[in-house]
Amino acid sequence: MRRYFALAFMVMGLAACAAPQTITPPSRPTMPARSTTLSGKGLEAVLGKTSRDLERMFGQPRLDVREFDARKLQFVGSACVLDAFLYPEGSGGAQVVTYIDARRSDGQSVDRAACVEALRK
Repeated sequence: MRRYFALAFMVMGLAACAAPQTITPPSRPTMPARSTTLSGKGLEAVLGKTSRDLERMFGQPRLDVREFDARKLQFVGSACVLDAFLYPEGSGGAQVVTYIDARRSDGQSVDRAACVEALRK
């Protein structure tokens, strides 16, 4: 009888490992109306901006990756690496920054607002 219970537990454990997993993509954050000025500090200086705005602030991106209607621009400086993710505003609208990520060149996290300010200088 113990063998059957042990076998049943092993089969259930293996079945749990083989269960399919569903990965849902992150939802797009709702952005406030886009400002055309480049003033502002930290995240406010970047969120809601277009790729042209970013190039005026940081220069040419090191990476420009396009996938479906999304775009990722990567800017690199001595202090940090900044990834800006752009999605269209509404249906057919201009692509604007909805999220940014920042890290040091060794992969360690850094404050995103501090990275924006460091790259602007």
